[in-house]
Amino acid sequence: MNIEGVLVPIVTPFGADGRVNADALRQLVERFVEAGVAGIVACGTTGEFYALEDAERELVLRTVAEAASGRITLIAGINALSTPEAIRNAHQARELGYEGLMLTAPPYSLPEQAGILQHFRTVAAATPLPIILYDFPARIGVQIAVETVIELARVPNIIGIKESSGNFNRALALIQARIPDFQIISGSDDMAADFLFWGVRSWISGGANVFPAEQAAMVKAAAEQRWDDVRALMSGMYPVIQAMESGDYNQKAKLGCRRHGVDAGTVRLPLAPLSAEDERAFLAMLDAYQG
Repeated sequence: MNIEGVLVPIVTPFGADGRVNADALRQLVERFVEAGVAGIVACGTTGEFYALEDAERELVLRTVAEAASGRITLIAGINALSTPEAIRNAHQARELGYEGLMLTAPPYSLPEQAGILQHFRTVAAATPLPIILYDFPARIGVQIAVETVIELARVPNIIGIKESSGNFNRALALIQARIPDFQIISGSDDMAADFLFWGVRSWISGGANVFPAEQAAMVKAAAEQRWDDVRALMSGMYPVIQAMESGDYNQKAKLGCRRHGVDAGTVRLPLAPLSAEDERAFLAMLDAYQG
């Protein structure tokens, strides 16, 4: 499974009737493939997985898998409140043709590191698919400690970590650990250039819903050590990325899909839509982007 390059945790478009808009989802997959992304993560944080009913989750996973049709890497987010539910999600993803999985520690329960270890080991033992750990303490409430990451990396089908802590000192500690057969993946869009400088070549980027081609070009430039190009690409995108990271990320990711001629609709509760003023300000920022 190739996870080098940019992988998009794709938004879940909703129509005016509030239902999943499968046609818009197919269009986005096609735009992202054309833009040169390496893969798509379905039912991730940016995809509002927590707001989907079971039938909708299956619809999203199936639609993305059918639309991508073997052209790019397919990863399913399998986050769940409990370990057994995460295992069920893993089995579903495999049945629908996904090549890999992405998983956080269980949210809300606030497990200690021993529980986090057992959670990931239990899920990994239940599926042959490769698993990417997802460290996002701001959302989950707990962090996967560096020592726990190193221990989990010994599990054959745990292959990497999406590092979204927002703390580059931690990311650098993981990079410098040089864990064998294990990839550190940029999960902080505003720090992506730093990850790339230190040799990371995989970026799971919610911002790629807005800038798929630009971010794919940025990873390629880093691989070719064209650092002026990396800096220029990041500088151009940075105001938009910073605005997304500062709040209302999912809402802005969906608005950004208008760059591709796709209306992804609004977000679902418990998220609230942007105010008309904030929406105008963000769209003006996108219009001002010089890419």
